[in-house]
Amino acid sequence: MRTKITLLFSIVFLALFSCIQAPKKTKVDTHSTDEHQAHEKHWSYSGETSPEHWTEIEKDSDCDGSLQSPINIIHRSVDSVKGANNLKIQYTPSTLISDVHNNGHTIVFGFEPGDSINYKNETYYLKQIHFHEPSEHKINGVIYPIEIHLVHISKSGKLTVLGVLGEEGAESQLFEFFESFLPLANGDKKEIHKEVDLSNLFLDDKSYYSYSGSLTTPPCSEIVNWIVFKKPVILSVEEVLKLKSNMPINNYRNEQPLNGRIVSYHY
Repeated sequence: MRTKITLLFSIVFLALFSCIQAPKKTKVDTHSTDEHQAHEKHWSYSGETSPEHWTEIEKDSDCDGSLQSPINIIHRSVDSVKGANNLKIQYTPSTLISDVHNNGHTIVFGFEPGDSINYKNETYYLKQIHFHEPSEHKINGVIYPIEIHLVHISKSGKLTVLGVLGEEGAESQLFEFFESFLPLANGDKKEIHKEVDLSNLFLDDKSYYSYSGSLTTPPCSEIVNWIVFKKPVILSVEEVLKLKSNMPINNYRNEQPLNGRIVSYHY
């Protein structure tokens, strides 16, 4: 089964790489599977290439689109949907991490094909996890110390990203494991090939918000099913600081207009 999935990813990646020089109407590049791969126009989070300037330096992007992410989720304004049955997390206790990469924008943990989620009756395979400090999404205007993005891709190339907010408190064994591979200098990559149990990222209360949005980095492609969990996970101040020291300061995009989009709350 893993061999078939690996072949599938290879085919999807070849198709996506061929789009790097595609005309404006496609607006899809390698970020479709790795939201934070290095980009040839050298966007950043500060100075003249900060998020406020992405539309200027990324002229073929969707960064000025109407379905952009992240957003401020106002709970009183959402559509409530009883039951969270649209989302099924199908991870095993032995998820295989393939590598970790500091790409200059964030720390990215890549995964071997296999683990998946089912969302709206479609299967999406876990591709990678990366981090933003502080959080990109807000809930009722609250900014959290960190946000974890779990990027998933379907057989047809669709994206669903799980956003998990992090709050400071007790130590997390999962984050201790992640950070055992740090520090990692800008541009460096380490092979890992170890098992990890990601279940600690998902609390018993799995209520979540969902909406249609975009990648939060250039080319800001408007192709993402966003799922943002309401309850934050807990990690220590030291763990937050260690992640922070391996990433650019404030590697987050500013809040984007909702532009009439519907945000649903599944509980």
